[in-house]
Amino acid sequence: MDESIILLTIFGMALVTYLPRALPLFALSGKKLPKWMVSWLRYIPPAVLAAMLFPTILFQEEKINLSLDNLYLWAAIPTLIAAVLTKKLFIPVIIGMLVVILARLFI
Repeated sequence: MDESIILLTIFGMALVTYLPRALPLFALSGKKLPKWMVSWLRYIPPAVLAAMLFPTILFQEEKINLSLDNLYLWAAIPTLIAAVLTKKLFIPVIIGMLVVILARLFI
């Protein structure tokens, strides 16, 4: 493949990744958003994260796996509890990782 095509592809990918993030930032900077909208926007990151994680946690080999051998489901339970109690991101991530590591070491 030609180097110019590779560079154009990389530039195009960077552009389509960066523009959807930068345009709202520039369009809304300096503007006061309504309180209801700010409140609503706070739910977007957890909703996106849940949508990405849900299939990984519950589905294995294209089937729903709610059995006792589903390690990711067992790791998700204390992680979810930690997320609800702390309302932070770092602590639940550490707890989820520790549960998976310990389960793989000892089970």
